[in-house]
Amino acid sequence: MVQTSTSPSPIRFDIQQELPSLYNATVTIPADFVQRVYKEAARSQQKSVSAPGFPRGHAPIEYIEQNFKSILVEHTAEFLYKYCVLSHLYQSIRDQKLLVAGDPRLERMHVQPNSDAHFVFSLTVFPTIVLQEWKYFIFKAAKRKNYKDLDKQVELFISEEEQKERVANSTTIHLNDWVYFTITLADENNNPLLGDHVESLWCKIGAEEVDTPLQELFLGKKAGDIFCSRNEGLQEYFSDQLDTDYNFLVSICDVLSDTFFCLDQFKRHFKIKTNKEMYQKLVEVFSYRNDLSQRRTMVEDSLKLLLAKHKFEVPNHLTIRQQKVVLEAVQNNPDYHVYRVQKDFKERVKQLAEKQAKEALIIDQLAFDESITITPQDIKSYLNLTKRARMKEFIFFDPPTTKIRGQELPISAEELKRVCAREKTLNHLIYHLTKK
Repeated sequence: MVQTSTSPSPIRFDIQQELPSLYNATVTIPADFVQRVYKEAARSQQKSVSAPGFPRGHAPIEYIEQNFKSILVEHTAEFLYKYCVLSHLYQSIRDQKLLVAGDPRLERMHVQPNSDAHFVFSLTVFPTIVLQEWKYFIFKAAKRKNYKDLDKQVELFISEEEQKERVANSTTIHLNDWVYFTITLADENNNPLLGDHVESLWCKIGAEEVDTPLQELFLGKKAGDIFCSRNEGLQEYFSDQLDTDYNFLVSICDVLSDTFFCLDQFKRHFKIKTNKEMYQKLVEVFSYRNDLSQRRTMVEDSLKLLLAKHKFEVPNHLTIRQQKVVLEAVQNNPDYHVYRVQKDFKERVKQLAEKQAKEALIIDQLAFDESITITPQDIKSYLNLTKRARMKEFIFFDPPTTKIRGQELPISAEELKRVCAREKTLNHLIYHLTKK
């Protein structure tokens, strides 16, 4: 099977089957994009390179391209990967409704000046899961505990967050806020270098010293601001190996304040119309039975029902890969050494890995069947849940990592859409199963 994207973008996406469940997906960047980035990378080195017969900072571009070709090619590949390849890959997977198990894996890339660049990913593409009329399944939702203390906790939570919102200055960006912005590589005259391509990113403004560059870029600004910047934080995000001095056109699209938990965003996320419904929904993460919240129990039960009605197996290599993810998570648990010595520890890890792989697959299939779409507002409502420890209980699928070596870094909006779509689909599932 060979599929090619029909997107008007000059970036191409092609997929070809290699084995029964393994496919190669190739993202092709046109030669003019490659050459412009390569030239701009060479230009950014002029300030620091010395050439025989020329003052420092005035080396001819031709000299830099000839003597630093290897590192310039490596950097061009890294820049293109972060700037447009990864986001185009996730967008194409979603547009073509490919049921991809696990994360795409970059297998190889071919990047050379004046040539198309090819980034080849390995995908585990699962056959379509034919879903039954699931909206008619009999589902018994978990009930809340009837302790009056739960009501007081919810009332206090609502009261505190409403008070924080009343006194908050949410128009400008502060530490720990989430910022949604677009970025465009520009020339010296602030004109786009790569046609109409605009990269959409989200970034949490970290409060640590290592986050200073991105703090300097965003703090004090507001949604609607458009500016050009050679900010060090942006240079480091797009280039690990090479010091660059690129000019970026930045447009701030939206800001999610960390100062308060937005109850309106919460209502929108769960399609809640009244304060009474909001109150009942919040109780779900305050009511616990056997160390599981009412919300978590409802999620587990709904997915268990869905999987019980649709039997399928996942490839062994996918289970092995997911086991590594499970082990990394368990190792961060203070009781890890207690778990590890249990006789059935490895078997439990394998079972959990299989369960997680199946849950993601069937939810992705449901998202395609129900035509679930994701907007920036959906992502904003999803990120709103990450702001409070208790509210994180409403998130079932782990969000992508944004902190690398202690530093908060931007993340592609397209990558966030994947996990956000799963959460929205899960809410869609529970909404219909519990609908009276």
